[in-house]
Amino acid sequence: MAWDWDKLQLQKKRASGGSPGVPPSMEEVFEKIKGAGKKFPGGTWIIIVVVILLFFGSSCFYTVAVDEVGVIQRFGKYVRTTQPGLNFKLPRGIEKVTKVKVKYVFKEEFGFRTLKAGVRTRYASSSSYINESLMLTGDLNVALVPWIVQYRIKNPFDYLFKVRNSRATFRDLAESSMRLVVGDSSVNEVISKREEIAIKAKDLLQKVLDEAQTGIKVITVEMKKTNVPEPVQPSFNEVNQAVQEKERMIYQAKEAYNKVIPAAKGNAEKTIKAAEGYALDRVNRAKGDAARFLDTYNAYSKAENVTRRRLYLEAMEKILPKLGNKYIVDAEQKNLLPLLTLGNPEGGKK
Repeated sequence: MAWDWDKLQLQKKRASGGSPGVPPSMEEVFEKIKGAGKKFPGGTWIIIVVVILLFFGSSCFYTVAVDEVGVIQRFGKYVRTTQPGLNFKLPRGIEKVTKVKVKYVFKEEFGFRTLKAGVRTRYASSSSYINESLMLTGDLNVALVPWIVQYRIKNPFDYLFKVRNSRATFRDLAESSMRLVVGDSSVNEVISKREEIAIKAKDLLQKVLDEAQTGIKVITVEMKKTNVPEPVQPSFNEVNQAVQEKERMIYQAKEAYNKVIPAAKGNAEKTIKAAEGYALDRVNRAKGDAARFLDTYNAYSKAENVTRRRLYLEAMEKILPKLGNKYIVDAEQKNLLPLLTLGNPEGGKK
């Protein structure tokens, strides 16, 4: 039969070592082990012992990369931490190694997800993660605040054993810290002072992470473009325009104030100084007149005739220049022609 012929040819190939590139089946392996056991008494046990030694020996040596450490557990209990390089541990089942990247910088994104980084980075739809970035500000406005947190594992023991599900815990604490900082700020501060908000959020997040013993160190907190939800964007723009118009009018009023008030103060100061100068002049003049009158009185009391004559001459000296032309006619003169009007064409009296 054809089937018997094929079977015979297969047995011949197996007897001669088989065709190259075809691995032997498990039945063939067990048959060879049994044959070796028959040839060498106790050979089966030797092979089994060798296989067991190879199995356990391969699990005793392990390699730790340069950016990570190995955390060893013996029957589930923490024993030690190994450094990068080739290390030794007890066989599998006794000691277990967990490799933790302590120099690698991890990144968590909130409010968006990066699909493909590059020159033209592609992001996932923001509507899927809007709940992470939708926050209430201190002035009761709603803002969309996407941000990124970069962190590193500083304590592998705390990271593995002190907190269950460290990544989820880290995300919850990061979101609560950012919401707390945004809740203490106005919407304008959240939009225009993102660096200050990020610094406050980083300090607060590091504080709560240390209190929770997560073993995580925050490297940086970076806030992306902050905005308000699309349905309220037109109203928010109108509010901003009104605020800008208000500030412009305030600046104009301050400018006018700075021009008018100093000028009014200068004029008032000038008027006060002029009044003080006039008062001082009048007082000094009055004091001078009083002193001159006293001097005249003293002189008059000493020589009445001389002083009276001198006062008369001084008074006439001031009055006569103001009289104009003067005609002196002797009272005893007679037959005087009336020619006095010759010097006055209008015929006025002198």
